[in-house]
Amino acid sequence: MNNPNQSAQTPGETVARLSLAEKAALTTGAGWWHTTAYPDAGIPEFRLSDGPHGLRLQNDTQADHLGINGSAAATCFPPAVTLACTWDSDLAGRVGDALARECLAHGVHVLLGPGVNIKRSPLCGRNFEYFSEDPLLSGVLGAAWVKGLQARGVGASVKHFAANNQETGRMSVSADIDVRALREIYLPAFRRVVTEARPWTVMCAYNRVNGVHASQNPWLLTDVLRDEWGYDGLVVSDWGAVVDRARALAAGLDLEMPSSSGAGPARAVAAVESGELSEEAIDRSAARVVALARKAAAHARPDAVFDPATHHDLAREVATRGAVLLKNDGALLPLDPAAAQHIAVIGEFARTPRYQGAGSSRVTPTRLDDALTSLIEAAPAARITFAPGFPVDAPDADAAALYEEAVHAAESADVALLFLGLPPSLESEGYDREHIELPEEQTRLLAAVSAVNPNTVVVLANGGVVRLAGWIDDVPAVLEGWLLGQAGGSATADLLFGRANPSGRLAETIPLRLADTPAYLAWPGENGHVAYSEGLFVGYRHYDARDMAVSFPFGHGLSYTTFDYADLRVTSDADGLDVTVAVTNTGERAGHEVVQVYVGAPGERVRRPVRELKGFAAVRLAPGETQDVTVRVARADLAHFDAAAGTWLVEDADHRIDVGASSRDIRLTATVPVTGDAYAEQPDADSTVELWLAHPVGGPAIEALLHRVQKSMGDAYPEEGSPRERMVANMRLSQLAQLPIVPLGVDDVRELVETVRSAAGTEGRGAS
Repeated sequence: MNNPNQSAQTPGETVARLSLAEKAALTTGAGWWHTTAYPDAGIPEFRLSDGPHGLRLQNDTQADHLGINGSAAATCFPPAVTLACTWDSDLAGRVGDALARECLAHGVHVLLGPGVNIKRSPLCGRNFEYFSEDPLLSGVLGAAWVKGLQARGVGASVKHFAANNQETGRMSVSADIDVRALREIYLPAFRRVVTEARPWTVMCAYNRVNGVHASQNPWLLTDVLRDEWGYDGLVVSDWGAVVDRARALAAGLDLEMPSSSGAGPARAVAAVESGELSEEAIDRSAARVVALARKAAAHARPDAVFDPATHHDLAREVATRGAVLLKNDGALLPLDPAAAQHIAVIGEFARTPRYQGAGSSRVTPTRLDDALTSLIEAAPAARITFAPGFPVDAPDADAAALYEEAVHAAESADVALLFLGLPPSLESEGYDREHIELPEEQTRLLAAVSAVNPNTVVVLANGGVVRLAGWIDDVPAVLEGWLLGQAGGSATADLLFGRANPSGRLAETIPLRLADTPAYLAWPGENGHVAYSEGLFVGYRHYDARDMAVSFPFGHGLSYTTFDYADLRVTSDADGLDVTVAVTNTGERAGHEVVQVYVGAPGERVRRPVRELKGFAAVRLAPGETQDVTVRVARADLAHFDAAAGTWLVEDADHRIDVGASSRDIRLTATVPVTGDAYAEQPDADSTVELWLAHPVGGPAIEALLHRVQKSMGDAYPEEGSPRERMVANMRLSQLAQLPIVPLGVDDVRELVETVRSAAGTEGRGAS
């Protein structure tokens, strides 16, 4: 296999020199984290490692994909649940850049992330790894993260493709989704990352999509990913996701991970020899593996280093920007760090922070800030006392004593800072939550503390939404900290004492109760299937369509300053809209505002949500400063997927532009005409009269025939707008022609169909 011109060979030429067995081996991992290499043929190995909010680097003796075993120390950045609440793509890109630096320093070529699956239900045990309930926000942040990572020469692996929205039965459950919901909700984030950021790899999911395993789903992996989106990178399996290696190769899955101990290559070779699988399919995937291996080797930097202190500071910035101030009655926050006050810090989470979720993304941090220490350092004039308050996970025989100690501490303090949240055992890859409640011992303690101290501030630590209704009215201030990474303790102190201004905005709705959530009646499915019966109406689309009360809406977040919106201007061109608004900081502190642009489409052809996020911008303003903020809305983002037409369509109609600070806090509204896509669905003999009437060619033709019918029937013909006329409109044309009282025949119907078909070449087919 030695070849002096190996470097000049294309991947395909290199693969052509290998045996069938060698080619098949290339398409399966050689171990848990690395690929097969043939050095003599100029094919190096490359190394993959878990992410996405930090590098989880393991050696082969510790290898696992569940976060059970240890890993090398690396910066634990805030997970996607927190990063998403910054609504800041530049910040997401900086995190990607920092992760790349750490990967290069450790010899890792591909980092397994980001996760852009939609938060369909708050019960998903892995929601902390995903960005949002909204596909645009998920896609924009995911693309920025990938660009930041790959700009420094480390590959991304956007995951989990596709419709992996629960952990229950994740290895085999079929996500049964209608085509519109799949196209408009569950695929757009992947499409944006693939088309805008060109990730080196795409990772398939474990689950089935409409009955077919994602790992061997040709519609997903070839028709959509490659043929429609133009993806030319490598498709890798989630670890152990391959069901049938031959079918997976045929469908377009290039690399099976981890090693299957020879089973995968043997199955592939046997399939070729039996004629079940073409050798070209193996050649194609093997060439992609070779191409990526060479790319990885070309970008490797054996001498690379990174500065842990600099990355810790970045983690602190992200945590500060991602925490969401939900409530602040009476401007209780920020606290004065110079005041000689007694502050009771209550809750074990203040001393033992929950800063990340469990599973394959669990990172060993380079250092870990806790809130208690950081608060003491930030307010030297204050007297700060601590009481753990409750056991975090395991039962504690001293629970009653912990409760009494905490209530006593709160009673004597000027302010009580109550750190609550979900224990680690409730949130992990591999299983879902059963409810969205805080532990009972925590809510009981909250009631007692707030009863004895009216100045109680709740600081939450949770990777998934928790129910606030039932206790939030008892406290004046709540800071939703999500999971803040290794610098979360110092970030929390910065926010509580005003050294930083809260700027996080919710990337998901906080409902009043679990029963209000979109997927409540269909979760988690039965008999191996889960019906996505809510369709498009996920997250705020669900709550807004029903005008349903929520605890806090999508996009909500308070600040220590205030912002005013004025002078909305919308201009349009062939490629989309520019939405410009003047935003003024009307308070006394500098701060970030997130300008959110929603579009309400008319929904004349199909049902549409009340409003959908179509663009956003995070802007920092000094006190009194005004900036014109322009948000671009691409024309493609105005389209809906028309299942009947099988294409994306922009409607020819006035579109409502809502600009505001959340999906429920709309500050300004404008209406703009949008020229739609020329499209006419081609009717046939079994199409309804209504569809025929809507066709530009068929409409006039059938109106002439209906005039004959009306003339024949006289007064018996239904009046215009009557229920009987609607009944006629819903009849099939062939059905109408069969009625003895109607003077239409088979020849009339045939002539109509031929008339429409002959004109079909001049009709538009919709948007790309």
